[in-house]
Amino acid sequence: MDRLRVAFLGPLASFSHQAASESFGNKLADLIPHLSFADAFAALQSQKADYAVIPCENSTNGSVVQTLDLLADRNDQYKDVKVCGEYYLTVHHCLLVHKGSYRSGWSGYDGSITKLYTHPQAWGQCESVLSQYFKGVERQDVSSTSKGAEIVSKHPEEKAAAIASRFAAEFHGVDVLKENIEDRADNTTRFLILRNVLAEKTARLDLEQPNAPTSAEIPAHDSTHKTLITFSIDHSSPGALAEALLIFKKHGLNLTTINTRPSLKRAWQYIFFVECGRTPSDENKDAVVKALQDLRDVTEYCRDMGTWKDQLGQSA
Repeated sequence: MDRLRVAFLGPLASFSHQAASESFGNKLADLIPHLSFADAFAALQSQKADYAVIPCENSTNGSVVQTLDLLADRNDQYKDVKVCGEYYLTVHHCLLVHKGSYRSGWSGYDGSITKLYTHPQAWGQCESVLSQYFKGVERQDVSSTSKGAEIVSKHPEEKAAAIASRFAAEFHGVDVLKENIEDRADNTTRFLILRNVLAEKTARLDLEQPNAPTSAEIPAHDSTHKTLITFSIDHSSPGALAEALLIFKKHGLNLTTINTRPSLKRAWQYIFFVECGRTPSDENKDAVVKALQDLRDVTEYCRDMGTWKDQLGQSA
């Protein structure tokens, strides 16, 4: 088989790069950085990439709204992109500085850093250290944590630091001034693995994920499967959301997460993202298909975004 093309949010040495590397490390794969999540989605839709590894939520800082907006697909740009897997990456943040700038390490830190770089998602994951040691220090958002490390490596004249991984520190040749600065030791980011459902190449490859529930032929398995469904409702109809959510209960689907994003069609109208789980059996093998059929009767629109094996349940 040809080498797989796996898209991730670049640059190299980002947490997304690390997640892609660990997800596809045992397969012949070329890991391809992209400038934005949208670029990665577009590469999948046009089949210029076989898979994409995209962060969707962090255990400390919540959902990644850019990912939700792309999954909402308001303009029908990514109609063939679906979720086929997930990967959990324990995220340890480090405070990175230009090589040799603080030779005595954190114990001798003199409070001279005047600027910090990182991805917006990381600020909320390291608030304890930031509020204690860097109160009032300028914070500069950058496109990825790795980009922050790159900037620090190239500008020794700045009294600056980046929040990124040790993986990024080694890649960019900068020093780790302080490691494990995240608020919680269990700080974890969940990445979704996406593919184009029309691509024969990915359909043939066994990622140990079930196929999307387009038929009743989903094999029974001891592990939990997750399904993501998006829908919108008539907000003026009393009980419309409750009616939609009760359909999941009716078909034995356990709701695990609910998110919303603005529909951008009418003010204060939303797209709902519902993730549900089930342990496949002969009795419930049609549950997702039937739930989708019922949802179409009570929602303005609904969309099946894919089914995959619950990796959190596997590791529990």
